[in-house]
Amino acid sequence: MNIDELYDPEFRKLIKSKRPTIIIPIGSIEQHGAHLPISTDSDIVTEIASRLAKKCGFIVLPTISYGISWEHEPLFNLSLKEDNLRQMLYDIIISLSKNHIEKIIILNGHHGNLQVLDQLDVSPMNISIFSYWHFMKHDFDHAGLVETSLMLAVSNKVKMKKAKKGLITKGLSVDELERIGKLSAEPCGFPKVTKNGIWGDPTGATKRDGQKFLAEIVRNLAKECQS
Repeated sequence: MNIDELYDPEFRKLIKSKRPTIIIPIGSIEQHGAHLPISTDSDIVTEIASRLAKKCGFIVLPTISYGISWEHEPLFNLSLKEDNLRQMLYDIIISLSKNHIEKIIILNGHHGNLQVLDQLDVSPMNISIFSYWHFMKHDFDHAGLVETSLMLAVSNKVKMKKAKKGLITKGLSVDELERIGKLSAEPCGFPKVTKNGIWGDPTGATKRDGQKFLAEIVRNLAKECQS
């Protein structure tokens, strides 16, 4: 259930009687090559949060669409400072607590948000923090096969004719992968490792694969949340 389907009296009764779990999705606004919209991370995590909520009876808050994307400069991004995202999350959590919400899931859709989330002090609250790509077997990417397939499954905004291969890491040594990973996470580092802003090869992406990925992610997330 999305928060826009709820009204105050009914919601307060629901909180009192069923003690619902609230999902806070977090995405980003940043470049995803020439074939995916800059809202890709937010679009995908919003859809996953909605499906997870329906499967488990949770309630979804509006997605925080802005994240930490300084690593994509000078390619387009709209980024928050880490302290601002951290404070925003704290403010939302405190407000939910004052409204007697006891269980919260922060569902992350962007790798650049990880440092803030890893350092978030959520004790003694009952808060779980998940990044959705940890709940699928396929190696993740950026505007590559996985993200493009997911977007084909959730959006009609994908321009497959403009999809081009980006950085391919297959065959690279562990040391080289570690070096590239560190460089890509630095401010302005991503374009240094992939000139066109793509990590992976989106040209073989399909809607069918995206639907499979979505089902796998939601299924595994639901198992984790209900365990």
